[in-house]
Amino acid sequence: MSSSINLSLTDELREFVDRNTGDGSLYATPSEFLRSLIRQKKEKLEAAELRQAIISGYRDAISGNVYEFSGDLRKDMNAFQKKNTINND
Repeated sequence: MSSSINLSLTDELREFVDRNTGDGSLYATPSEFLRSLIRQKKEKLEAAELRQAIISGYRDAISGNVYEFSGDLRKDMNAFQKKNTINND
């Protein structure tokens, strides 16, 4: 389901949007252009979050904070949660 949003742009931003839309450009409409910019920003933020999670995992591995995989992820996650709940009480 799509919904609408109204934006007020400065003349400079409107000219930028206009230069990047229409004939001879990648985007036919300002809406397509702005949706693409929003998607790019969303993907960039998600990639940064993923990078941070990977770095955190590397740090855990380096510090020895690792658990042997039993082949059953659900079982391992439950055991991990139980262990951390007991340690935090």
